[in-house]
Amino acid sequence: MADNHHLDQIAERVERLLLRHEELQRTNALLLEQVQALQTERDSLKSRLNAARARIDALLDRLPVATTAEPHRKDHNA
Repeated sequence: MADNHHLDQIAERVERLLLRHEELQRTNALLLEQVQALQTERDSLKSRLNAARARIDALLDRLPVATTAEPHRKDHNA
């Protein structure tokens, strides 16, 4: 009788462990999906940043070069 009780307790614990394992597997799968989504978003943002930098560099290249030794400066203390 005590052996049956002991086996029932072990069986209960095994069932709880199996349920917990399944929960953790589902949680892990969801977290992996989130990581992949964030990596995709990061890559997209990096690409947009590089494109913006290229546009800014192109605009800077189109600016005229200053010909005077000292550029005109406004005096903000006046």
